[in-house]
Amino acid sequence: MKITDLEPKLVWQCFDEITKVPRPTHHLEKMKQFLVDWANRHNIEVATDEVGNVVMRKPATPGHENAPRIILQGHQDMVAEKRGDKKHDFLTDPITTIVDGEWVKADGTTLGADNGMGCASAMAALLDDTLVHGPMECLFTVDEEQGLIGANGLQPGFVSGDILLNLDSEEHGQLVIGCAGGKVTVIELPYKRTAAPGGQCFYRVHLDHLKGGHSGMEIGLGRGNACQQMARFLWESFDRFGGITIAEIDGGNLANAIPREIKAVVGVDCDAAEDFERYVREFSDMIHAEFLLAEGPDFTFTARPVERPAEVIEPETAFRLISAMFACPNGVQGMSNAVEGLIETSCNLASVKMKDGDILRVEVHIRSSVDSRRDEVADRVKALFRMIGASVSFDDAYVGWAPNPESAVLKVAEKSFEDLFGRKPRVEALHAGLECGLFLEKMPGLDMISFGPTLKDIHSPGEKANIRSVQEFWQFLREIITRLAK
Repeated sequence: MKITDLEPKLVWQCFDEITKVPRPTHHLEKMKQFLVDWANRHNIEVATDEVGNVVMRKPATPGHENAPRIILQGHQDMVAEKRGDKKHDFLTDPITTIVDGEWVKADGTTLGADNGMGCASAMAALLDDTLVHGPMECLFTVDEEQGLIGANGLQPGFVSGDILLNLDSEEHGQLVIGCAGGKVTVIELPYKRTAAPGGQCFYRVHLDHLKGGHSGMEIGLGRGNACQQMARFLWESFDRFGGITIAEIDGGNLANAIPREIKAVVGVDCDAAEDFERYVREFSDMIHAEFLLAEGPDFTFTARPVERPAEVIEPETAFRLISAMFACPNGVQGMSNAVEGLIETSCNLASVKMKDGDILRVEVHIRSSVDSRRDEVADRVKALFRMIGASVSFDDAYVGWAPNPESAVLKVAEKSFEDLFGRKPRVEALHAGLECGLFLEKMPGLDMISFGPTLKDIHSPGEKANIRSVQEFWQFLREIITRLAK
């Protein structure tokens, strides 16, 4: 079965078209052109702005011209993650979709339902001639996943709605009225290379097949962070075996994804090789016991002998890096005092890379619903890495979205959901970044909610969309739009 055979056909057909367009964050030229061409093909008014945002406009159904103006909003970009063994170029290759029982997933990559499903639903609303609606705009922003560049660059007058429906949440039955802000901390540590010492045996140490996932929505699930666990292993190895060396280290990819994989090439005195191999097995057993419930048994921690490299990272620098990574805050840092059960502040040790120019680069993503707490944890990370001689800068800071429980559109959505499905929706704030806070800064008084179909394991190759929830989400979206038109 193909996804175009699924119901609602209009939504899945639009999503199918989107999956064929390469659209990783910061590489959206093809997606922007696709949207413009698609609108022109369907005789829909379309415009773009300087940063690449696209807006499509549809006049009200006759007789409903005086209804509130609504904006349906999603973001163009997707998180580009794939399995280590998967050959896929996100700049050129389409996403291969698979219907698997109750779910749609991709073949070894992220699916891009975050936020392709939101974009597809907005496009379907524009095509649906049976939908009764007021004046309607559909806004497709750029680079939400890193930097919220489209929302930050939105200029006055580009959209003009009274109500915004953000279609970027991941659990059907949940109405989101607030979210966390965030900040990415970028650490750069210069290093020197030295000749690999004689008398050392070298191993490629590899932690792989962790679940990863969204560094906000899934940060509280207790999943393993590959970068943190490798730093833990290497720090303990320094302590146990003395003069170990590190020739290579490469882990994680994106600031907003919990790292699933990391590799390091490590040297240890050959006299201690057997003890080192034994410790690898012990460490593997230990983290499997610790993370069994959160990760399952399928992740791997291995060390395989490799040829001695010509050079290694200067040992003192390597030790300082690993010590700071091991000490770096990671995971949940505090719970909200305002909203029961909501994570207030978190930290994700997202990646470590060896960059051109002999620079070790570490990225850490901090989220919080309280901006001052976000900044405090970011400064703690800054203080820590400054102590080892690294330069520290901040990138991609964005504000949170304060909840408005008295929202008029929220009341419409709650009543619509209960009438359709016979149960009350959950009204919640999220420990994740949405563009709504920035929209509110630029358009004070805008009434907003966020909702969407059920998506699981977003920001990871396990990402999947629940088919039934897409059906109900589409039904729900149409009902809200129709009620707002009356």
